[in-house]
Amino acid sequence: MMLLCGIIASAATNSFNLKSPDGKLSVDISTNQSITYTVAFDGKTVIDPSQASLQLIDGLEIGVNPRVSGVKRTNVDTMIDSPFYRANQIRDNYNQLSFNVAKNWTIEFRAYNDGVAYRFVYSGKTPVTIKNETYKVNFPGSETFANVPYVRPRSKSTESFETQFFNSFENIYTTKPLKELDRSRLIFLPAVFEPIDDVKVTLTETGLINYPGLFINADGDNSIQGIFAAVPETVEQGGHHQLQLIVKNRHDYIAQIDNARPLPWRVAVVTDNDAALAATNLTYLLAEPSRVADTSWIKPGKVAWDWWNNWNIDGVDFKTGVNNDTYKAYIDFASENGIEYVILDEGWAVNLKADLMQVVPEIDLPMLVDYAKKKNVGIILWAGYYAFDRDMENVCRHYADMGVKGFKVDFMDRDDQIVTDFNIRAAETAARYNLILDLHGTSKPAGLNRTYPNVLNFEGVNGLEQMKWAPDTLDQVLYDVMIPFARQVAGPMDYTQGAMRNASKGNYHPCNSEPMSQGTRCRQLALYVIFDSPFNMLCDTPSAYRREPESTAFIAEIPTVWDETRVLDAKMGEYIITARRAGDTWYVGGITDRSPRDIEVDLSFIGKPQATMTLFADGVNAHRIGRDYKKTVSTVDTTRPLKLHLAPGGGFAAKVK
Repeated sequence: MMLLCGIIASAATNSFNLKSPDGKLSVDISTNQSITYTVAFDGKTVIDPSQASLQLIDGLEIGVNPRVSGVKRTNVDTMIDSPFYRANQIRDNYNQLSFNVAKNWTIEFRAYNDGVAYRFVYSGKTPVTIKNETYKVNFPGSETFANVPYVRPRSKSTESFETQFFNSFENIYTTKPLKELDRSRLIFLPAVFEPIDDVKVTLTETGLINYPGLFINADGDNSIQGIFAAVPETVEQGGHHQLQLIVKNRHDYIAQIDNARPLPWRVAVVTDNDAALAATNLTYLLAEPSRVADTSWIKPGKVAWDWWNNWNIDGVDFKTGVNNDTYKAYIDFASENGIEYVILDEGWAVNLKADLMQVVPEIDLPMLVDYAKKKNVGIILWAGYYAFDRDMENVCRHYADMGVKGFKVDFMDRDDQIVTDFNIRAAETAARYNLILDLHGTSKPAGLNRTYPNVLNFEGVNGLEQMKWAPDTLDQVLYDVMIPFARQVAGPMDYTQGAMRNASKGNYHPCNSEPMSQGTRCRQLALYVIFDSPFNMLCDTPSAYRREPESTAFIAEIPTVWDETRVLDAKMGEYIITARRAGDTWYVGGITDRSPRDIEVDLSFIGKPQATMTLFADGVNAHRIGRDYKKTVSTVDTTRPLKLHLAPGGGFAAKVK
């Protein structure tokens, strides 16, 4: 339902108030010398007056000395379809205030029950060039706490912002007072701030289409500011295996806008409930609806993956590696277990050529695609960014005709306007050929998974691949209980869980050829429930999975998209328990930090007094031996809480019918 509450031709006031549907969130907007907004939660200020404006190349400042007119209030409460997501339908319920601020420019504010957002909208017919955008968030008082992912430095020397724009959007979270953040370092989004007791504000963006991504930077003791990469002027082929484009210099503007269109939403998820934060759908709700009219061909699913386990298969009579026999073995494994896809990661195309039409002689792609098709398995191909971009149409046509089902595109490692435009072009081109995409080596999804639902997954996460080389000082267990409240707020993650070598604290070490996870086996199983991932890797080797048939069977049957998702209980940085439903079957998963934890899981959401539960729980010695677990199948009384003990770095996973 959409209700237009009131339209005022011109505004006689320079201040406005907008409330969330439940009245708990309030946005006060001032249009005096500039547009500023203040956000309150339950009557307490969580964002002090903060400026929003644009600077055009011709000197005009949109949002400074605004000429307010055409004020419009809108209320919306409806259900929207959300295919390939954490629920098949989600509620879109908000109040909106919009008004003109200059010729051809409007600003829109929305208030949801779990957050607020604003964006500028251009309605002109002639191109405009945006020199910069002012994005400020001022927090009240001086004791705001921050949980932020810095851009990971490429060297030990101090780096300029320009150097930091080239990054993989992967890092753990730094947790400290905002006033102690390093002002020389860029922060990528989402990031979580705690301005007052028990209230968290997660900042991110969505609707990011053909516009530079938003970085933030500490700007004063209790403020952050937005930083944007300018449009590249010249680029040079280079980087990883000559598959990247390295910016040599940039223009003095951040974006060129060719026609009428909205700019990205600036989003603040605001809540005093960590479970509600992990359950928010704001970035999906605010994104542009699907541009793909027919989505019936899009098939989410799981993927047998070669790269993490280093193509290692034992007990066979051939040498494993990038060759036909190895991939036929992966296809056989996928087929045996009902796994939808096998990926050929880096190595199938001739190295250093950036040419996806040149296949190494060890690989017979048409034969492998045909072999997989007969076994009801789809083939996905890895592609470097420049190789894919330079010949996109031809590559998509050629491999779609061959029967390939999609691409994992990697090593963009930027999100200036050139690269965000590439993401859209790649999605649109792939969709025309009925190809799915996994955008690896990229930034957060920012709504693209709704606008182009054939883009099923995104990296921009410090995923399990880090365990191949990260020192034991990296606490991946802690990171796992941070990302549902931060990175996952932006959308699905190509985290690549599923390790069968599981190291308890003190036993982990990096190993490229036979990598392991931090934490217990049950933690790895639980991550398939807790993390959003419509296109979900099985990171370990077929041999390892065959030695672990119980764990493999659970992973193989678990869905990757859902009819319903509920975050049952959570505390950022400590634990999370999530339940998801597909049809009449529920899956429940929980993980903890390094602390052992006794938990009670309320099963009343199942809706029937008794149910059959298959439970994987940490074994009594999981604190010493990470792979130790106990599987039980029993009838449970859902009117009583399920009591479980989680080992340090542990978890549990359950299937309930």
